Amino acid sequence: MPNVIQPAPVPTDTRIAIVVAEWNKNITQKLLDGAVATLTENGVADEQIDVAWVPGAWEIPLVSMRLAESGQYAAVLCLGAVIRGETTHDQHINRGVSMAMLDIALEFDLPVLFGVLTCNTLEQAIHRAGGNVGNKGSECAEAALQMVGLLEAMN
Repeated sequence: MPNVIQPAPVPTDTRIAIVVAEWNKNITQKLLDGAVATLTENGVADEQIDVAWVPGAWEIPLVSMRLAESGQYAAVLCLGAVIRGETTHDQHINRGVSMAMLDIALEFDLPVLFGVLTCNTLEQAIHRAGGNVGNKGSECAEAALQMVGLLEAMN
């Protein structure tokens, strides 16, 4: 039987950063609410969560990088909602943001979670921000906690 590395309990002093886009705020506020609720339900104190609002998804990576390089956080959650329009603008935003977030995670050896919705329609985004598909902000927070615990177990 192989040795399976299990996530350790998340330390009580864990600090989590959340970067959230104001564009489509009717969606992103619900993602943020879900993420914060999940973190606090799992023992992360409200005062250990720092939230930075940025204008849109495109601005998420720069602020995420600043937070990551500060060394203060166990994870950075990135929340946004990019909804397809009449042009391919959304594809360029999504590709650039996702690649930048991956680069930040690898450069700083830090979980940087992709909680940016990439939807074809507003209806899809609504369903993913607390609707019938769940709350992807909450799921992002769950993944962050699992990654923090897993990395803790690997130390």
